[in-house]
Order: sequence, then C-alpha cells, then structure tokens
Amino acid sequence: MAWFKKEKSAISKKVKVPEGLWIKCDICKEIVYRKEVEKNLMVCPKCNYHFRISAKERILLLVDEGSFSEIGANLTSNDPLNFKDLKSYRDRLKNSQQKSNLEEAAVAGSASIGGHPVVLAALDFGFMGGSMGSVVGEKFAMAAEKAHEENLPLITIVSSGGARMQEGILSLMQMAKTSAAIARFKEGNMPYISILADPTFGGVTASFASLGDIIIAEPKSLIGFAGPRVIEQTIKQQLPENFQRAEFLHEHGMIDLITKRKELKQTLIKLLSLTVGNYKTGS
Repeated sequence: MAWFKKEKSAISKKVKVPEGLWIKCDICKEIVYRKEVEKNLMVCPKCNYHFRISAKERILLLVDEGSFSEIGANLTSNDPLNFKDLKSYRDRLKNSQQKSNLEEAAVAGSASIGGHPVVLAALDFGFMGGSMGSVVGEKFAMAAEKAHEENLPLITIVSSGGARMQEGILSLMQMAKTSAAIARFKEGNMPYISILADPTFGGVTASFASLGDIIIAEPKSLIGFAGPRVIEQTIKQQLPENFQRAEFLHEHGMIDLITKRKELKQTLIKLLSLTVGNYKTGS
C-alpha cells in the first residue's frame, strides 16, 4: 500500500508527536522529553502510560514489513440522517479526513505477523474519537468475513469512544452487526485476538472488542462502557481507585493480558504460534 511505504519513514522515527521539546503525561503529569518519548514508542518513561497513536502506526508496529494489504480502503460515510449539532456531520467527516489522512476511523486488511498470515482491523481515535458508524462496522465485518473465508486468525486493535451519535440507530445497529460477524467467524477454527488501547468505551466495548478468544490491553488503558464520572453520578457512590484501568480489569478477570507496546508484536507471534497449530488440528 502507498501509505504503508510513506509512513514507514515516520515509524522509523517511532511515532508522530506534538511539536515542542517537552510533553506532559496525561497520567503522572510529569513533563517528559519529547525525543525520549519518541524513542520509547510514545510510552511515558516515568509511569509507563501508553499515549494514543494512529491506526496506521499501530499496524506498522505489528505486521511484517511490506505484508499489509488494505481492504475497504475507499469506503466512506455519508450523512444518512442529515445530522447537525454545532457543525454538520459532513463537515466533521471532512475535518477528520483532513487531519488523520484517513477516509474513516477503521483501517482493515490482511498481513503477516512473524510469518503468520492474519487479518487485522484497527480503530483510530484521531478520527471522530474512533467512533463506530456504518462504515466502521462494515470494514470490521469485511475483515471478519475475510478471516473466516480464508481460515485466518483475526486481530483487532481498538481505541474508541463508542457508537457514532451522528448516525443514530444506524450506528447502534453496528453493535449487532459486528457481534454477528464474530459469531460467524467463530464457526471456524481460528483464534480472535482483541487488543484494547486507551480509551475503549461504549458500543465498541459492548460488542466486538469484548468477544476475543484472547483479550489484551495496553498498560493503564481506560476500558469500559460508560465513563467513571457518569457511573458515579448514576449510582451516587465513589468508585474504587483505578476503576476501569486495564490493571483493575485484569485483576477482576475481564482481560487476559496486559502487554507493553514494545512487546506486543512478540506476544502476538507467541500466541499465534501456540494457537494456530492447535486450532488447525482441532485440538
């Protein structure tokens, strides 16, 4: 893919970060040196918080060089409800496309990881908060269908605020659509690995993101359905410390692994080596 080659030079410098010599960490509030953060794959050297990176950057960090072939690249959203709040939905889409250099919040395709053929789908929080509208749901369904038809493992990398309110009920329908796509995929004998990054919320958490055979999270990621402030206001109680952080969810059995960004590719290679052979033999 053209973007793969173009962005390879950017990833060689690790990731794109805001201008300036220093960056403030969202978690520990420390001021950290920009070059040190770049070198560390946009991970805070003080507290290990994993800053948000784009869907393309995530794919480049995981797949074997030159192996990615995108599917559904030209799919774009329209405005089925003629929706407008402070801005029209069409304007919001146009702005997100210009800022992210993406047509939509999802990037999907086939690739190999450590020589293992896989199908991937990644959500980009930089595009309207990684929200799931009709096109995002369709791209995910296309990825799941391709993995099912070709008997390949399916991997998703999620960073999303949930359903896309500008598409109303059409967006909520994607929860059922993506869940049905996973159910069909699981009629086969390949693993589905779901990777949750900061943040993962709403209808995405309530659908395909939580249906993985193996669920991995980046450290300190916020994961849930409603945000903690909404929950506190609803139940009129103070929530436990670090509620909805990956470490809390891991302790309570909601996710299987917490893996650092720099170790994620090797973790996937190990998991694919352990599972794909077993799945193929039906054991």
